[in-house]
Amino acid sequence: QVQLVESGGGLVQAGGSLRLSCAASGLTFSNYVMGWFRQAPGKEREFVAGIYWGGGSTFYADSVKGRFTISRDNAKNTVNLQMSSLKPEDTAVYYCAAQRRGGARYDYWGQGTQVTVSS
Repeated sequence: QVQLVESGGGLVQAGGSLRLSCAASGLTFSNYVMGWFRQAPGKEREFVAGIYWGGGSTFYADSVKGRFTISRDNAKNTVNLQMSSLKPEDTAVYYCAAQRRGGARYDYWGQGTQVTVSS
């Protein structure tokens, strides 16, 4: 059974930083593209950042480029999202997701962790 468990969310002031982590189990982690998504109240879920299997290639939404950094540790089956210079508009539930190599969609999702940025 595949499980993705996010942690690290919380309340932070604008301009601050948070580090989210996602622990994966039940899958061959190195065979998956890992991504972070977020969903703010009343809005659709949106892509935030992604990282390929070996960790050498990353991609970001324009709204977070230069502020967020995604990384992974295939030995520990974890993917992280370092968030800096946080803005109130970054407030959302953040989800970790896994996409099988060669797949066209994300196959597995975590339960999410709340990030709230106060102004």
